[in-house]
Amino acid sequence: MANLIEMRGLSKVYRMGGGEVYALRDISLDVAEGEFLAIVGPSGSGKSTLMNIIGCLDTPTSGRYLLGGEDVSGLSEKRLTRIRNREIGFIFQSFNLIGSQNALENVELPLLYRGVDRAERRRLAEEALRKVGLAGRMTHRPAQMSGGQQQRVAIARAIAAKPPIILADEPTGNLDSKSGAEIMRILHSLGDAGRTVVLITHDDGIAREADRIVRLSDGCLENGVLRREACLRA
Repeated sequence: MANLIEMRGLSKVYRMGGGEVYALRDISLDVAEGEFLAIVGPSGSGKSTLMNIIGCLDTPTSGRYLLGGEDVSGLSEKRLTRIRNREIGFIFQSFNLIGSQNALENVELPLLYRGVDRAERRRLAEEALRKVGLAGRMTHRPAQMSGGQQQRVAIARAIAAKPPIILADEPTGNLDSKSGAEIMRILHSLGDAGRTVVLITHDDGIAREADRIVRLSDGCLENGVLRREACLRA
């Protein structure tokens, strides 16, 4: 398959106290279309910075980042916002739902920002909520749902517009094991349907469910790249 994400010599440097701190150093990474990739590393390894760059929430200091063949490394914030809205679905550990809105309204919100008309917004939101098993919870507000249900609403919000990339940042971090397993099942189903899924996690057990694992340490990619089959044999 063709590469949807290509990074070449990518670094991110922060200037602090008159010095330079490398959050990422010389990252080269390809992610194929339809691949389920896990990026693993401890706190401070650079996972969040890499996630922000993959998600077009930040730009590298140096190097190239090609998304769907387009070099997005130095694009304007306006252009990056457009790419985020159309190309990437975000799933966060903290759900980020609006408490005063029900599940349907939360899922519809990014579609509103995209200019989708009201009837189509409702159709897409209902379709997405059914896909994550929440057909009976569409009018419930976050406070009326469990943590696992709230995360499924967040997934529905991420997939409603059918973006090619799903970026999941510690999506099971605030959930019990049963709810976490359900979220991973949904992510697998998205991958099976052809979406490219990038999972950010510190949990090796969660990472082993991906097709491929890459590890970050002190802002650098470790040389070893583990595929799912090797993990299962370990």
